Amino acid sequence: MYQEIINKIKPELDNVLSFLDRELAKIRTSRVSTALVEDIMIDYHGEKLPLKKVASISISFPRTITIQPWEKSILLGIERTILASNLGINPSLKGDIIEILLPPPTEEYRNNILRNVGEKLEMVRQSVRRWREEAWRQIQEGFRQGKIREDDKFRAKDELQELVDEYNKKIEERGASKKKEIME
Repeated sequence: MYQEIINKIKPELDNVLSFLDRELAKIRTSRVSTALVEDIMIDYHGEKLPLKKVASISISFPRTITIQPWEKSILLGIERTILASNLGINPSLKGDIIEILLPPPTEEYRNNILRNVGEKLEMVRQSVRRWREEAWRQIQEGFRQGKIREDDKFRAKDELQELVDEYNKKIEERGASKKKEIME
């Protein structure tokens, strides 16, 4: 019985890690990534779509993101939307494409990014703790109802903590990797 409860939260914890991966990919480091702009919502014929659905996005030079819309008519809209985003980047039109030249990050910018990464890591850790508390609540409820024996309850607590420790380790590894990227 307790194993089912623990197995039910594993996919949720995987979702938490996936969320963290997506959020960390959006953070600009010294390496250029298309993830910086691909989820910006663009007005496309009255509908809001992510940029990656209306344009080809690539890295053309070490610090340059190139955006080539599939329809020329939305070129200016994409440029305005990127300018209005809070990313602090300036796109420039070059014929049928938009180029974004990203300067190397300043020390102040790096410190702000590190703080942002720390906040995201803490948010994800809190989510993992909430899932642990929920699973523990269900285990205790099963014990009170007589569905889980007392020794299984304590075994479940240990297994649950091992699982949480495993995911916390993965979170820390991802955070350390991102911080290393930022400082390069």
